[in-house]
Amino acid sequence: MKVFIDQDKCVASGQCVLAAADVFDQRDEDGVVILLNPDPPAELADDVRQAAAVCPALAIRVEEE
Repeated sequence: MKVFIDQDKCVASGQCVLAAADVFDQRDEDGVVILLNPDPPAELADDVRQAAAVCPALAIRVEEE
């Protein structure tokens, strides 16, 4: 699994962090998403998929390998 984010689309809702805190964080100054791990381990795959699904701005893209 590869994870990609588009910070320009991000609306800083924080849903990704709630779903997968080991993979996503937010910048302190504006809340925009930060990708902590573009290659998350398999045990986090469901959380990452959930984060992408709940992102209101569709700023997260997941590619399955």
